[in-house]
Amino acid sequence: MIRSILAVLYLILYLIIGLPVLGLLHLYSKVSAREAEKLTGNIVRWGLSCITAISGAEVDVRGLENIPANTAVLYIGNHRSIFDVIISYPYTVGRAGYIAKNNLEKVPILPIWMNRIHCLFLDRDNPRDGLRVVLQAIDYIKSGISVFVFPEGTRSKNGAMAPFKEGTFKMATKTGCPIIPVAFTNTDELFERHFPFIKPAKVIIHFGKPIMPEDIEDKKHVGAQTQAVIQQMLIEDEKTL
Repeated sequence: MIRSILAVLYLILYLIIGLPVLGLLHLYSKVSAREAEKLTGNIVRWGLSCITAISGAEVDVRGLENIPANTAVLYIGNHRSIFDVIISYPYTVGRAGYIAKNNLEKVPILPIWMNRIHCLFLDRDNPRDGLRVVLQAIDYIKSGISVFVFPEGTRSKNGAMAPFKEGTFKMATKTGCPIIPVAFTNTDELFERHFPFIKPAKVIIHFGKPIMPEDIEDKKHVGAQTQAVIQQMLIEDEKTL
């Protein structure tokens, strides 16, 4: 109960105090857009790390050496918890945004921060909007911005992965960027299994070795092959909890 209250209070305070900070960042961007963008990302990473600390999560991060330092990538992860984003963003490299549900646009102030770190909002019930987001994400990757996607489309209710949506992987096949498989283990133990309470838990986030689109012969099933890699990572990681 206490952790849940603290997390909510922290988020509200962060968003309120963040308003003048956003104003200052906007002014700074007039002087140096790239430095202001970098500072914004660091502020968000710090804020999310604080929420992770409040949750009491013991985070075991694996495979950071697999993330290329000088090129945009497509992060692909299984989705078990709202904490997947909170825990993973601080470990992304450089400029990186997420594809998120459009209902988050209704949360006061939050969408401003999300837009500043290049998140894209998706209406999952609108196929045309899906195409728009994919095309925008392709442009992001070409300009050096990594994109993080959960291609199941929604969080798993029982830990089992739903089939990955193959259209997501056009972001990689059309740009040639590396695919970084990301396995989240036990993150739902922090919140979803105890809703509405946050409880401490050991979780694992595992960044796998890059998958290069040109190395995959069957371009129509890149998603299925990436999902198989993540499934194997999950099996191995669950043994070490």
